[in-house]
Amino acid sequence: MLIATNPYSGEKIAEYPALNDEQMRERIALAHQAFPDWQASSYPERAEVLRAVAGQLREYKSELAKLMAEEMGKPVKEGGPEVEKAAWCAEHYADHAASYLANDVLPSDASLSYVCYQPLGTLLGILPWNAPLWLAFRYLAPALMAGNTCVMKHDSHVPACALVIADVFVEAGAPDNIMVNLPLTTPAVEKAIRDPRIAAVSFTGSSTAGRKVAAAAASELKPSVLELGGSDPCIVMADADLEQAADIVTLSRIINAGQSCIAAKRVIVEDSVYDDFIRRLKPRLEALKSGDPRSPDTDIGPLARDDLRQNLHRQVSETIAAGATCLLGGEIPAGDGYFYPVTLLTDVTPDMCAFREETFGPVMVVTPAANLDVALQLANDTDYGLGASIWTSDAEVAEQAAARLNAGQVAVNGIVKTDPRLPSGGIKGSGFGRELGPHGIKEFVNAKQIWIK
Repeated sequence: MLIATNPYSGEKIAEYPALNDEQMRERIALAHQAFPDWQASSYPERAEVLRAVAGQLREYKSELAKLMAEEMGKPVKEGGPEVEKAAWCAEHYADHAASYLANDVLPSDASLSYVCYQPLGTLLGILPWNAPLWLAFRYLAPALMAGNTCVMKHDSHVPACALVIADVFVEAGAPDNIMVNLPLTTPAVEKAIRDPRIAAVSFTGSSTAGRKVAAAAASELKPSVLELGGSDPCIVMADADLEQAADIVTLSRIINAGQSCIAAKRVIVEDSVYDDFIRRLKPRLEALKSGDPRSPDTDIGPLARDDLRQNLHRQVSETIAAGATCLLGGEIPAGDGYFYPVTLLTDVTPDMCAFREETFGPVMVVTPAANLDVALQLANDTDYGLGASIWTSDAEVAEQAAARLNAGQVAVNGIVKTDPRLPSGGIKGSGFGRELGPHGIKEFVNAKQIWIK
């Protein structure tokens, strides 16, 4: 069974049946059987379906925002915009897939030689709980517009969200089984990866789980895209707009109660403005309101699970014990729900736990740096490489620093975010491959060379 638990109360919401092996194979077969007709459809025909799905998502926006609040604790003020972003992703690929996948004509000794991009078949998407709608459509929209069919193994903690996503396709009038929901327990996932009808795998989640997915897919010679964890650095230089930087750094750290792979997790501040910047951060963090995620006034909801909270508290406690200063939070509150307070840790050094490990919660870690070279060294001193950011008023310095940051994407004087128009992904322990933009849609296609004399 898949058990949905309300992280605000800690109470069980409902139980949902998980598929057994035979049922799983039957569901995968449905998507596999739907592939030939979907592959044969034109880009305009696929686009019509994706636009209808986007419209249906907006019809369900309030319901989906409420479901996310109940199943994983996302405040409804964030849930509604997440649904809109998912709809935007569907519409973006409806508008641009044909141009992204247009034939590339290349000169050779042929009369005509070109590369065309054809779908691989039926894909498996293995998704996490922290952005149930956005991460689903980040996988589904480009894959479907490329002509693949999709099975979706969503996280077991958001089963109702997964069911509504499947319903959206039905009510939008999509062809049967181009997207099939696959409610599985975690031990069954490897069997799905190894099913011979699955052509490729997309995974978003932890680095530990990503290694297992990558190993299983590679052993079957199946391509995979992995978007894993991050310990994203944010460098703040003395010449930055400190007010704006403090606003954006705070926002980046506390979105979804800090449960975001691309949140600013390590804030590295030039020495001369270090104390000043901390004085700007603290009142911004203190002003945030924790509470019922179903309330439109709530800024920060509970963490999704108690084991996540306990691990976060271990990281905070070890970091304080190692000599960091705790200016806010740092203690598990009494009462129901999986809440963790907004926590501000300063004077954090590279050998401390919260600097070395990914912190998945509303914990801001601040470290001083003597100059830009030291800041870049600290930023790159991590096993991860997902996103990074830098704040400075010097455009030349910003571009040079962006080139030296070891990450899949870098924001200058702004927030690291995902955008359907731009590729996103990581290096090192943050995974490989790209999602979104023109690069993402080409991950799960056959780049076929055609030579004509």
